[in-house]
Amino acid sequence: MMGTGGNTDTDVIVAVSGGDGIAGTESLIAWLRQEPELRGRIHAVSSEPGDGEMGSVVDVATVAVGAGGAVSMLAMSLKTWLAQPRRSDVSIEIRHPDGRSVVIDAKRVDDVDALLNTVLDSANDTVN
Repeated sequence: MMGTGGNTDTDVIVAVSGGDGIAGTESLIAWLRQEPELRGRIHAVSSEPGDGEMGSVVDVATVAVGAGGAVSMLAMSLKTWLAQPRRSDVSIEIRHPDGRSVVIDAKRVDDVDALLNTVLDSANDTVN
């Protein structure tokens, strides 16, 4: 539960691999930003441009979770995004700041909620 003077949100890292690569990450970020409960909680993290590249590349997204229905909405949104038809396989890795992580494969999206709870549940954050 969030106190009136504090912020109990935890920033988790969401990374897309396989499939469309960078376009997949950007697609996921755009998808998540459409959810009212996640609005303002999604931030793109870009890497520095490499030699010969014109600009930075979006590598991952950070998502602030922990308050209200953000975790449930993130799980539902990820499951729906993964179920979208695409030309190649894709997976999403979700990393908690303490090092816990889970990889969700587009071929196995049955229980995203349980996987997220495994990563996000900690002594300070109770996720239902």
